[in-house]
Amino acid sequence: CLGMKADIVRGHLDLLLLAIVEDGPFHGYAVLEELRRRTDGAIDLPEGTVYPALHRLERAGLLTSTWTQVNGRRRRTYTLTPRGTTAAKEKRREWTAFAETVQRIVGAPPWPTTA
Repeated sequence: CLGMKADIVRGHLDLLLLAIVEDGPFHGYAVLEELRRRTDGAIDLPEGTVYPALHRLERAGLLTSTWTQVNGRRRRTYTLTPRGTTAAKEKRREWTAFAETVQRIVGAPPWPTTA
């Protein structure tokens, strides 16, 4: 991860992956590229992080995959299932509530002090 610490991203990886695949079918490497593109390189995860997460989301029934042939190479292409669409919406709601709560803390003016 270039700009963001891996432990910060890890807790939100499912949401990030579901949000990307929500926009249409993506093969695994394209998901990595899209993460980089949408974050101007701030999130640059290794394949060893993203592929296991995609497989886990598929086992959980949130993604489905098909094998396709692209330029003579086999690629696994992921799409959201109906459960995945629901999960993406719920995770987005959870993230928004969390981000707003944290912002109330870190964006709050400092406690007034008397000098």
